[in-house]
Amino acid sequence: MWTLGHKEHFAIIDIGSNTVRLVIYAKDQGGHFKEADNVKAVARLRNYLNEDHVLEEEGIKILLKTLKSFKEVTDTYNLQQLLCVATATVRQAENQEEILHRVEGEIGFSLRVLSEQEEAYYGYLAVVNSTSVEEGVTVDIGGGSTEVTYYENRQIKHSHSFPFGALSLKSMFVKNDMPTEQEMDKLKRYLTDQFLSLPWIKNKKVPLIGIGGSARNLVQVDQALKSYPLSGVHQYKMQDNDIGFIKNYLLTLNFKKLQKVEGLSKDRADIILPAIQVFQTLYDVSQASSFVLSRKGLRDGVFYEELLRGVEIDRFPNVVEESFNEMANDFDIDLKHVQHVTDLSMEMFEQFRRNGIGHITNDDKWLLKRAAFVFNLGDYIDSESSSQHTFYMLANRTIDGLLHQDRLKLALVASFKSKSIFKQYLEPYKHWFVKQEQKKLRMIGSLIKFAYSLDSTRRQIVRDLTISFEKDEIVMDVTCDQESMPEEYQVEKQKKHLEKSLKQKVTTNFYYVKG
Repeated sequence: MWTLGHKEHFAIIDIGSNTVRLVIYAKDQGGHFKEADNVKAVARLRNYLNEDHVLEEEGIKILLKTLKSFKEVTDTYNLQQLLCVATATVRQAENQEEILHRVEGEIGFSLRVLSEQEEAYYGYLAVVNSTSVEEGVTVDIGGGSTEVTYYENRQIKHSHSFPFGALSLKSMFVKNDMPTEQEMDKLKRYLTDQFLSLPWIKNKKVPLIGIGGSARNLVQVDQALKSYPLSGVHQYKMQDNDIGFIKNYLLTLNFKKLQKVEGLSKDRADIILPAIQVFQTLYDVSQASSFVLSRKGLRDGVFYEELLRGVEIDRFPNVVEESFNEMANDFDIDLKHVQHVTDLSMEMFEQFRRNGIGHITNDDKWLLKRAAFVFNLGDYIDSESSSQHTFYMLANRTIDGLLHQDRLKLALVASFKSKSIFKQYLEPYKHWFVKQEQKKLRMIGSLIKFAYSLDSTRRQIVRDLTISFEKDEIVMDVTCDQESMPEEYQVEKQKKHLEKSLKQKVTTNFYYVKG
């Protein structure tokens, strides 16, 4: 087995109709993969596919030049595997054999042309392995084709590849750089007919999940217009009125101003409006419940297939679980400690819930369990400012399987230090939560903080926790199998936060029982 800096590397090259991209993944010692390099070139191969469906010589030369520059990058790695895949333009080219032969002969890359079914499948595979959406419609609009799938219970049910993409739609319907209102209306009617031709799309009322560069740009523009305070675009959620607003806003601009819109790549300015019309029309036809972006797409789907081939599955059993396992590895989480704290937190949670304390419900269990796992994660960076680091890392780290609002909830609870610090972190997001929800988040945070004080020496000495509820007092009897003085000190120091959030006195009695 070769190594480079003690890490294994894989590479994937994706030859699309608009862009060609190289992504290199590094495998760390924990067995998780992360992007080590990501290089993009705007080749617009679709523009060189003539009426006879022949990729012209100029287009082939652009492709070869791009791949040659990518090879200079891949040659700096001792790669375990390099995959090179092509989609619509090469797939539709009559001179496909010549293209494959020249890529192999001049560059040394073995090029695999994906079928329509494979391209759609890999988009679906990327979505189910990086989001927790159990049922949805996916749409991946490239330069020359648009792949749509429908999946239920994380199993693909239907897929279709339409022979049009952002570049070809622009060529078919838009005469100049900016489309007119009439051109957009014609495009909408055409797309409506196309999507209605698939009965399994109509009135699905599930999330519409956008894949690819145009979907990413749509989200980035929305975030810029809203001065969105969180980092990351993966699993960002929009509604139909958000999509409509952006489309109408962009249509008011001239092309020069459009190219300067924050969040919009300059090289996508001329094709973004046809792409947005695709999303909006499909949203309407499917009666989508929301539009969710998946930053993971075709390349990642190909990669997941290779990654999971050895274990004979095609999907992670639990996307969120996989994300938290990755964090455990990245931040050296003490699993015995967090499991013990989680058990103590859950015990308190259940007794509070059964007695109507704190307005918590069964649905809040997931948050308590996940937040206990990463509570004070920022200690990995600096113990003195652990809370600040915890909040920043969790609020701004992409966590596959968690939507942005859930990620923020996790950050607020796992970073809990005091009421004033909680309010400080919450300030930019106050309008995201009603008052009752804010109080609940604070209470769960203070509960986990209290549970952590019960294992402050990381010895897991608490054997039993019994709670009784008096009129204005909560009494906790804590049975330990070792001397508990350090824990008692921390409990006395920290319980005020739980008392303030519950508005009740908390009394703790420690008992030592041998063995």
